[in-house]
Amino acid sequence: MAVTKWFFEPGHSSAEFRARHMMITYVRGQLKNMQGLLEVDPDEPEKARVEATIDAAKVYTGQPQRDDHLRSADFFDVEHHPTWTFTGSGVRQVSANEFEVTGDLTVRGVTRSVTFEVTYLGQWDTPWWEDGRDLGPRRRAGFIARTRINRHDFGASWNDVVDRGGVVVSAMVDVVVDVEAVLDPGPEEQSQQSQQSAA
Repeated sequence: MAVTKWFFEPGHSSAEFRARHMMITYVRGQLKNMQGLLEVDPDEPEKARVEATIDAAKVYTGQPQRDDHLRSADFFDVEHHPTWTFTGSGVRQVSANEFEVTGDLTVRGVTRSVTFEVTYLGQWDTPWWEDGRDLGPRRRAGFIARTRINRHDFGASWNDVVDRGGVVVSAMVDVVVDVEAVLDPGPEEQSQQSQQSAA
C-alpha cells in the first residue's frame, strides 16, 4: 500500500499533563487544539513519521493565577517560546495496536529525545462538514500516547520547599496525548467529493 497522510483535527486533539503538588496530590493541566501531521504506510508502520505543534500559551488548569504562573519564565516562558513541537520517526511496533514512537520534543527552546507509548484506537468513516455541507465520508483514526518527562531537562526548574525536605512541584511530569487524525483524501478525491456534494 502507498503512504497515507493524515492531519490532526485540532478540536479533538490535545495534551494533558500532571505533576505532583505539595508531595501528596496531582495537579492537571490541558493544552488543546493540537496541530499535527502523520505519514504512515499501513504495511510498514515502523517507517511512520509524525509532527505535532501546540500553543503553550493556552494552558488551562482551572485556576487563572496558576495558569499565569505556568506561562511565566518560571515554567513555560511563553513570551519567548510560545509553541512546543514534537517530531517522531523512530517507530517500534510492540503489538497489533501498541507502538513506541521516539522523536524530538522541543519545550522552551530545549530539544530532548522522548519516547511515547502509543495505542492505536481504530478508525471509522464519518461525516465532514464544510460551509453547511457534508463532504464526507472522511476516514478518522484515533490514538492515545503517553510519556513521562523531567521538567528540569527543559529548563522549567522553578520550585519551593515544604516541610521535611519536600518540594511544591515534582520534577517528573506525566503527559497523555489524545489524537483524532483525519485522512487527507488528496486534491483529486477532495474535488470529486465537492462536486458530488454540490450536485
